[in-house]
Amino acid sequence: MVLNMTENVFRVGFGMILLQSLLFICIICYSQIKILFLQTFLWRVMRQIKLPDFKKDILPIWAHYLSLNYSIVDVLSYKTISATKANADKQWFVVDAEGQVLGRLATQIATLLRGKHKPNFTPHADCGDHVIVINADKVKLTGKKWTDRVYLSYTGYPGGQRSITPKELLAKHPHALVEKSVKGMLPKNKLGRAIFKNLFVYADTEHPHEAQQPKEFKLL
Repeated sequence: MVLNMTENVFRVGFGMILLQSLLFICIICYSQIKILFLQTFLWRVMRQIKLPDFKKDILPIWAHYLSLNYSIVDVLSYKTISATKANADKQWFVVDAEGQVLGRLATQIATLLRGKHKPNFTPHADCGDHVIVINADKVKLTGKKWTDRVYLSYTGYPGGQRSITPKELLAKHPHALVEKSVKGMLPKNKLGRAIFKNLFVYADTEHPHEAQQPKEFKLL
């Protein structure tokens, strides 16, 4: 009896394995048949549809669209012109500092040196003008700034900190007060040092730049 039961269990297990194998084979065959049918269908459809030629049909339309688009941009837009040494158009201006407040004077001078008053202003280029400042020793400071303001410097050695007031600086170097104020409003880099060379400050009304025929700049 035990042998009969073992034989029956073996037969049932073998039958289940065989049934699962047949089912797996049927699923694979069905999927392959579906893929083959789909490929055949698409191949027949593609034979009936005439695809456009890229060189004859698509490329001319694309080229025409690009030319039309470029023509619209050229007509309706403005081209940005960056200033260089060739087209900077540097001019010479004379600024009379007599009776002018130092800070307001320095801002207008820095604007001329930087070139921000020009339509072709380029931030990375030296596109400003040359500025000649006369009567630099006759500038004004409001309030008690002549004695209360302090300019600090350092020699680089221990205990080398130096301080000076605007009144003392004006008596020692009449042109240094305007130069110091304008330099503080320029970029602190190689470009700023190049722009600062376009500034010429003189304590009196005379200057050696008559050959450049400078124009008088009216301060606001």
